[in-house]
Amino acid sequence: MNCNICPKKCNVDRKTTLGFCRAPYDYAVSKAMLHMWEEPAVSGENGSGTIFFAGCNMRCVFCQNFEISQLREKNYITMDDEKLSDVMISLMEKNANNINLVSPMHYADRLPGAIRLAKDKGLDIPIVYNTNSYELVETLSMLDGLVDVYLADFKYVSTELSKKYSGTRDYFEYADKAVREMFRQVGETVYDEKGLIKKGVIVRILLLPGHVLDAKAVFKKLFNEYGNKIAYSLMNQYCPLFGAKNFPEINRDVTGKEYNRFVNFALDMGFTNGFIQGEKRRENGKKSIYTPDFDLGGLDIEK
Repeated sequence: MNCNICPKKCNVDRKTTLGFCRAPYDYAVSKAMLHMWEEPAVSGENGSGTIFFAGCNMRCVFCQNFEISQLREKNYITMDDEKLSDVMISLMEKNANNINLVSPMHYADRLPGAIRLAKDKGLDIPIVYNTNSYELVETLSMLDGLVDVYLADFKYVSTELSKKYSGTRDYFEYADKAVREMFRQVGETVYDEKGLIKKGVIVRILLLPGHVLDAKAVFKKLFNEYGNKIAYSLMNQYCPLFGAKNFPEINRDVTGKEYNRFVNFALDMGFTNGFIQGEKRRENGKKSIYTPDFDLGGLDIEK
């Protein structure tokens, strides 16, 4: 069957032809690990059991995971439902708080099979679906009852910015509907006694340098619809890597003044549910520590 599961609707047979996401039909996985640098309610003390998929249906010039999202080289292995479910079980056995599927959009139609297999094998921790939100509602509906937490980007309101920096003119149109479907499925956020999220939607808003107004517009749009029924992650982790050098206006860090303007705007609107992610940490002044090495670790294969 030809692939039309995301808004790109490439209509190609991924067993023989690569579509826009450049990901093959079988799951392309680059790493599995306990991730300590997600939101506090996701990572907690034990870490989030994170599985990084290669490929992406967007082309963000500032992508932190560009090594695998843009598939500049084949730094992944392919696996079927059985193997992916085993990776989930392995992470649970390492005391992960949850299973965190990163950039799974181009496998959303197949994931129900792998998740059900893992549950049959004893998986009993929350499933986190970590997405850029450039999704089709009808595809997300396949995950209804299987995903506990949606960890969703909401990158832009501006069509001009989404086209310029992510090659995706219609981003807002689809992300808006996608988050609405996510909320329909999982409802208001629920935390356990340790503050770990068990159910709900967390929306990430990454502030881009020079674009406080659009970040405010994103927050205002969401808060007017959901209030504090969903959680918000106000992020200051932007790092000018990859293609940002071709856009001088965003080829710098966000300033403290810019971030404070964004946070104060959200607080003034009544934001109480979520995370102020203001810390920026680099390795050698460049790479963010939040980005792992995609070395096929945790996949139990010969390198």
